Parts: sequence; structure tokens; C-alpha cells
Amino acid sequence: MSRFLRLDVLNKIVELGLVPVFYNGDLEVATQIVTACAEGGAEVVEFTNRGDFAYQVFGELVKRFALTHPDVILGIGSVSDPGTAALYINNGANFVVGPVLNPDVAKVCNRRKIAYSPGCGSASEISYAEELGVEIVKVFPGSSVGGPGFVSSVLGPHPWTRIMPTGGVDATRESLEAWFKAGVTCVGIGSKLISKDLVARGDFDAIRDRVAQVLAWIQEFR
Repeated sequence: MSRFLRLDVLNKIVELGLVPVFYNGDLEVATQIVTACAEGGAEVVEFTNRGDFAYQVFGELVKRFALTHPDVILGIGSVSDPGTAALYINNGANFVVGPVLNPDVAKVCNRRKIAYSPGCGSASEISYAEELGVEIVKVFPGSSVGGPGFVSSVLGPHPWTRIMPTGGVDATRESLEAWFKAGVTCVGIGSKLISKDLVARGDFDAIRDRVAQVLAWIQEFR
């Protein structure tokens, strides 16, 4: 069950402008990654449904951070079907993100007042997602559907749309400037932010510092 109101989750994502995205099947490593993100200022983190028994790791993360970092908002990504959405919601997911738009997932999330951000790749998909109650639409894969130019084109006739590109957003000044000047509300960044090399070396301070720098750039470009 979610510990946070849907409105509070959405407002926090909008405030930060960044959702770090990662998967790691080792609970201790995952704990250090989330801690690094939080210490860098990103108190909203997306754990992806990518491995066997991932829901068990996620459930334990939720329990730990409810005690040690109660302000951290944990959500689940890579959700494509309603059964998986329900499983993670029952394990404490505060928001649900998917690579595709599934109206049945939207229904499950709406019934539990959970924010849902489905992956969309066209103006029609974005419009349909909004009909289903989606507040922040994930554009995925961001670079393949047209990059920042796609965002600005959609926002022309639909200025009320809130977009979060994922896939194709780099943790660099140049990339972030292009996306935010195009009008995105926030960005999701995975391996370009939480790199396998840094995790393998156990350099969680570097992840913390990278998150802090990305957040500073985002504030600069808004």
C-alpha cells in the first residue's frame, strides 16, 4: 500500500524534475543506490521490474526506507500488465511506470490512487493516456520517437501535457538543456546516471554527486 498521496507524489516529481531509474537484484546494493540518490537530493526513485523475484527486493526496500528515510518515495518501473501493477502496489509502490500504455494498468492504479506514467510514442497515445487519467506521460524511448523536437511539437497544440522522457536522456548539461528547453516536466535517467561501472566499484558517493549535479542543471534550465 502506498505511503504517499498521489498528489504529493506527482508534485514531488514535478518539483525535482528528475526520476533516477535503476535495477539491482542485491538488496544491499539497491539500498546503497537509493540512499545515494536521496542524499544527492532525488527523493523519488524508480526501481525497475527486471529480474527474478524483483518484487521481493522492492518490498524489502520499501520497508527499509520507511524506517530510515521516510521521505523517500519509491516507485516501480517496467510494468506492462495489471497483475504486475497490483503485485507491486501491494508491496508498497508509490507510483507505477511502464514502457507501454495499458488501460487495464491505469484502472488498477486509479482504483488505488496511484500515479501511473505509461510509455507513449505518439500524440494519439499521449492523448489516450490523459483520457485514462495520466498526469505525467512517459515518452519512450525518448531519443527514438523524435527527441526534444517531438516534445515541443506535442506541446504546441497540447500545452497542458506533462511529459517525462526516458531513454535518450543523458546526465549531461547539453542533453538536459535540450530537453527542458523543449518543455519537459521531468526526465527519467537510468544507466547514464547510475552507471554499471560506478555500482560495480561501489562508488556510491559518485552517484550521489552526479545526482546532485543533474538536479542543479535542471533548476538552472527551468
